[in-house]
Amino acid sequence: MMEHIRITKRVKNTPTVVSLYFKWNVKVLPGQFVMVWVPGYGEVPMSLSQTEDEKCITVKAYGDSTKKLIETEAGEWIFLRGPYGKPFSSTSGNKLLIGGGSGMASLKPLIDRNTTGIIASRTFDELLFSDEFDEDHRIEVTEDGKKGIKGIVTDGIEAVNPEDFSMIYVCGPEKMLKAVYDKIKKLNVNAEFSMERSMKCGIGLCDSCSVDGFQVCVDGPVFNMKQLNGMTEFGTTRLLSSGKRVKI
Repeated sequence: MMEHIRITKRVKNTPTVVSLYFKWNVKVLPGQFVMVWVPGYGEVPMSLSQTEDEKCITVKAYGDSTKKLIETEAGEWIFLRGPYGKPFSSTSGNKLLIGGGSGMASLKPLIDRNTTGIIASRTFDELLFSDEFDEDHRIEVTEDGKKGIKGIVTDGIEAVNPEDFSMIYVCGPEKMLKAVYDKIKKLNVNAEFSMERSMKCGIGLCDSCSVDGFQVCVDGPVFNMKQLNGMTEFGTTRLLSSGKRVKI
């Protein structure tokens, strides 16, 4: 059921990313998503960057819908439905979060004192939620080299031993997910990946988010290493809104 939600606070996190806060008395688990309707533009899936009493979606301007959505101010209203999808598994041990770009939004609810973060972005000013981690538990990676390690997210993995963590959580562009998966697949690790795909319905009807027979909206968006191991389309191809499959 679509709900009409009032925005209580708007925060600009980076030059291209905005967080919209709201009160919503619905239980949402880390990793789940909602479908946000932007009248005149359509619906977009959004993971929650805060899942407590005050909730939050963190939006990067990718297309027309998200460009319109980030213009929303405090006091204005948005439409959403959900939550949908399978959440991240919980763990009591040390966790490693690996986030690329706005993918850090989905991982933010998992941050606690037992968490280490590898936060990657193309430029230093697009590092997202880096300051949520203790200084000795964060590894920043930027392609422009102006902050942290110069390189890509897999260069950040070199700074830790992935096998020291009870669970690794990963979110970001799919090519990044595939690079991380290839980096750690031969190690003795548990890892879950939040996959981002184009969605129309969010409930398994339209099949626009299909990957190797899985529907990201209902079978994911969180997948484990075993599930990804058998996917030939993971990190290689995706469906456009028209249904045409193209290379990523």
